[in-house]
Amino acid sequence: MFRNTSLTLRQLLILLTGLGLLPIALIGAWGINTSVNEQQAELERSMQALSRALASAVDSELDATLENARALSVDPALARGDIATFYAVAKRGVQAQADWRSVILTDAGGAVLFKTSEPFGGNTHKVIDRASLDEAARTLRPVVGSVAKGPRGLAAVPIRVPVVDDGRLRYIVTIALAPDRMLRILNNQKVPPEWVVAVADARGLRVARSKDQENTVATPTSATLGQLLAQGRPEGSGVSTTSEGVEVMTSFSMLPRHKWLVAIGAPTARFSDVLRRTLAAYAVAIVASLALYVVLAMFLSKRLMLSIEHVKEQTARLGHKHPVRLLRSRIREINEIGDSLAAASAELVQGEREREALVVSLQEALARAEQAAATKDNFLAVLGHELRNPLAPIVMALDLMDMRGAGEHLRERETMRRQVNHMRRLVDDLLDVSRITQGKLAMACEPVCLSAAVLQAADTVRPAMAAARRRFIESVDDVWVMGDETRLVQVATNLLSNALRYGGAGDVSVSVRRIGASAVLSVSDLGVGMEPATAARIFQPFWQAPQPLARSSGGLGLGLTIVYSIVELLGGTVRASSPGLGQGSRFDVTLPAIDGPAVALPSAAPGADAGARKIMIVDDSLDAAQTTAELLEVLGHEVGVAHDGKSALALLGRMQPDVAILDIGLPDMDGFELGRAVRRLGFDGTLLALTGYGQERDKQRAKDAGFDRHLTKPVDIEQLQLAIDAGLDLTRGDRL
Repeated sequence: MFRNTSLTLRQLLILLTGLGLLPIALIGAWGINTSVNEQQAELERSMQALSRALASAVDSELDATLENARALSVDPALARGDIATFYAVAKRGVQAQADWRSVILTDAGGAVLFKTSEPFGGNTHKVIDRASLDEAARTLRPVVGSVAKGPRGLAAVPIRVPVVDDGRLRYIVTIALAPDRMLRILNNQKVPPEWVVAVADARGLRVARSKDQENTVATPTSATLGQLLAQGRPEGSGVSTTSEGVEVMTSFSMLPRHKWLVAIGAPTARFSDVLRRTLAAYAVAIVASLALYVVLAMFLSKRLMLSIEHVKEQTARLGHKHPVRLLRSRIREINEIGDSLAAASAELVQGEREREALVVSLQEALARAEQAAATKDNFLAVLGHELRNPLAPIVMALDLMDMRGAGEHLRERETMRRQVNHMRRLVDDLLDVSRITQGKLAMACEPVCLSAAVLQAADTVRPAMAAARRRFIESVDDVWVMGDETRLVQVATNLLSNALRYGGAGDVSVSVRRIGASAVLSVSDLGVGMEPATAARIFQPFWQAPQPLARSSGGLGLGLTIVYSIVELLGGTVRASSPGLGQGSRFDVTLPAIDGPAVALPSAAPGADAGARKIMIVDDSLDAAQTTAELLEVLGHEVGVAHDGKSALALLGRMQPDVAILDIGLPDMDGFELGRAVRRLGFDGTLLALTGYGQERDKQRAKDAGFDRHLTKPVDIEQLQLAIDAGLDLTRGDRL
């Protein structure tokens, strides 16, 4: 039927136009849908990152309030049972903290002794959130309770710290924390007004919400969000419905210690509207193009019919040069096939342009992702600085207490020092993981005595082992490898610290031996052990074995990840094994062994103390500057202090110091600019940078600015004294 059917030129052109536009229309629609989906995926990643950052901020606020409650719990007035005086102390604390509703003191039986929101000795109301009070009394551990409304209708979160004397509960100090602080954290985030950001406690009750805070505080989260959380993941995303009935794309993160929740929701209608409007506009453009092509086809067919004789003549002329065989076709205007092919080529070019536009869109999305990665790196650098800066005066204060306090409060100082060192290791681990993921982890390659590195790590962890009444069983041979001594000490320290956390009450066995061409470091304990599934995932970032809510073991789940990465960069392997739960664990690090040097060269001893010096300290932190100055004065040095660049330059002219110790983050000029300025003024003494910024680029900038050494906060007095006396910087990775 169709074999004898022929088409007019007009019909053929219209048909070709429709067939040519069809794949372009499909490709364009697919590209639009893909672009919108990619934008949605990018938004999900951004929301997830924001939820993690908010979770970290909320976690920090809870920890800060817990620390304040602990500080109140050790007040001397409370220790001697002077409740009236302690009421006054607590009252001043509430006045100083705008986000504290009240401080409540209860006895061992749970009876309220006073609330600072009421006059001392007045009638008190019943305990709010009795469950958290009972938990603190039962476990004798600090507890973050659930948000609840008091008799006056004001919502608060109870932060409870038990006061224990000789193993017996005496009191429980509670800070009623207003949700306003969490709400300010949410409101500080620059998110679109239609988004919803919420914080919920461990029971799923809302603590803060960016919308309708007054009516939603202390109410349960939506049922659809509960379904997402029921999957048991610490973070994730999905679709849920708000309490206002709006469907939102939701990203959430759980606080690992307190099991609080931070959730962010963006309306899904936005993406549907964008896709619908874009596809509608695209369909209109396709129809308009089709109409235009139809008009052009009619015009061209008329023009071509007038010139067909001329085309025949040209075909005949070609026939004289090359023989051709004419075939019958259903298309009458067979000689116009070339023009049809040219039109098809033009349409293909148009399709290529649209595909190129799609590639440009993908490149722009990649650029946004790279910008997000750069923002994350900058955040980690600032995070490291902001976490290290408060640790510096604490370390200096502990050193000063050690020098002045003799045997007083020794146990408390040792506890504080262990915790400061723990916090410093957490910051270092976090930044090391960032460097590892970017492939920027610096690694030296030189002969290293693995045995000496392991013994150095054991000395670092030994005080914590002694505090836990545990000990090392060491079997260490003299074994050498090619590697980075600092990183190998870090590997051994992380393995020993892991054994300390999870090794139970038994001793920890440490051995270094050479087996053939391999050096093997083994650390084993008799603690909680592992299941095979745990051993297979133990080296993944942020992954930890299941723990109770109290998280007595601590850590971020990064130590073993760093061990794995360092050992891999050194050409070795690390393996975790365990007979089973409760039967202990074993970690084996295998590295290529080398022959040690025939004669060990004596190491250069630190320079002897050259006596008292004139030292200028420049730091905008009053606590850091004052504690450092007092320590150096106790050591016999003459110390001058300035808190900004202008004062430092004036002090330099008056004092003419031998040593200048500069912070980098100063209010009027940064420390690099100040370092160059003092060098230009002719200062030729020792110039030390003491700062919370510790990345490689910061050390290089310090070197370029004329500093002799770069010290990363916190630094103890022995290391600072060595840098002053001998020009040696013994902190990890800070040698210029």
